[in-house]
Amino acid sequence: MSAAHVAPVAPLHVDGRLEHGAEHPRIDRPRAERAIGDLLLALGRDIGDEGLRETPRRVAAAFEELLTHEPVSLTTFPNEAGYDELVVVKAIPFHSLCMHHLLPFHGVAHVAYLPGERIIGLSKLARVVELFARDLQLQERLTMQVADCLESHLRPKGVGVVIEAEHMCMSLRGVHKPGTRTTTSTLRGLLRDDARTRSEFLALATG
Repeated sequence: MSAAHVAPVAPLHVDGRLEHGAEHPRIDRPRAERAIGDLLLALGRDIGDEGLRETPRRVAAAFEELLTHEPVSLTTFPNEAGYDELVVVKAIPFHSLCMHHLLPFHGVAHVAYLPGERIIGLSKLARVVELFARDLQLQERLTMQVADCLESHLRPKGVGVVIEAEHMCMSLRGVHKPGTRTTTSTLRGLLRDDARTRSEFLALATG
């Protein structure tokens, strides 16, 4: 396919901005380190202890890594072959942080779209999941953000997202139910309105 056939879309992350102009939060490392030190003191720990002296720095660095993503730019291509069946990428691994407890949740995302006039590189579907997972998140919101992004940038006939995840706030605390997985889904367009297409996606995603 020649370069003339490539139609880039606006990057999803430019100069710290996410789609629709939302600002991506900046991380203040020195302030984070001080806050973590204060938290350790509030928990009754001696931050002068040899094993804890570097903990504020390490924890701040870890959170910065978990909450920082690489810039993502989506490039679409004309659907010259007229492909009109589902495109499904299954079991995209991800990890994120629960905004309620700052504990990790992790799992897999199944993402599909029904092409319209344009198609997208398969690796970009995984990158979109990663983009929104690197945040303080709710699984429900993450599911919707992935679908919203693909719908607005690709304009397909339909989008489907299913996310299955285990939440450490359920496994390590609270109800203490390790291995419990939560499933969320978002269906748009024909994947929501057409029963055959919806059933095909759900069978492919969860089968």
